[in-house]
Amino acid sequence: MRLVLLLALTLLLSACHSALEQRNGYWVDTAHPAQGARPRIRVVVLHYTAEDFPASLATLTDREVSAHYLIPRQPPQQAGEAVIWQLVPESQLAWHAGPSFWRGATRLNDTSVGIEIVNQGYRRTLTGLQWQPFTAAQQQVLTMLLRDIIRRYGIAPENIVGHSDIAPQRKQDPGPLFPWQQLAQQGIGAWPDAATVQRYLAGQAADQPVSPERLLATLQRYGYDAATARTPESQRKLIAAFQMHFRPQDYRGLADAETLAIARALLARYGEAQ
Repeated sequence: MRLVLLLALTLLLSACHSALEQRNGYWVDTAHPAQGARPRIRVVVLHYTAEDFPASLATLTDREVSAHYLIPRQPPQQAGEAVIWQLVPESQLAWHAGPSFWRGATRLNDTSVGIEIVNQGYRRTLTGLQWQPFTAAQQQVLTMLLRDIIRRYGIAPENIVGHSDIAPQRKQDPGPLFPWQQLAQQGIGAWPDAATVQRYLAGQAADQPVSPERLLATLQRYGYDAATARTPESQRKLIAAFQMHFRPQDYRGLADAETLAIARALLARYGEAQ
């Protein structure tokens, strides 16, 4: 019996010889991948640095904070192509998300790639916040980087997010000038279908007030951490984070009909958080 088992094992190894991988003093048979496996990386989190490039590089290579990639405002060229900085291998964890939540998951550092984009964020003026635009060169190389990451890990569109999406009580980056819609037009990230938004609006004025509780429940279904937003101010911050991503022309954090219609259109297109 033992001889039969050894023979069967030998035949199996011979049949799968092309799947054998030699390592340091042993061999591994890779012919039987488990169906329950999935990539560790499921989310991409986009940030602005709020500092110039030298300060950003110093901060992100110190002990307290890190990110996988850093994109300067005007990336230098090498053989006609942009150069960006990889500070942490994708296989390793970077400290960029902090306390976070997205679509039922916490500890987003464990399952994400963090991309920092050099941008000063905002400055306060007499007429309100003035945000710094992202450069065309940044947008171009970011598009290529995101395409590569999505291809490598099969990341769903709804899992391309901003720091403010996963930590709306603490963060505002990448801010209302980040080109989410332009990226979505190139197949990167989520964006609501305009016709579906209009169908859910059903002739209501965009600024028609709606129940904050109803809007927050819809945002929770899509993936935001609305369950812990219990005060009016925390609810406003969460709604504003959603609006900065999906309706940046008005991100005051008011619960209105257009915001609810956008959230419902996203659910119709991408489904509920599991």
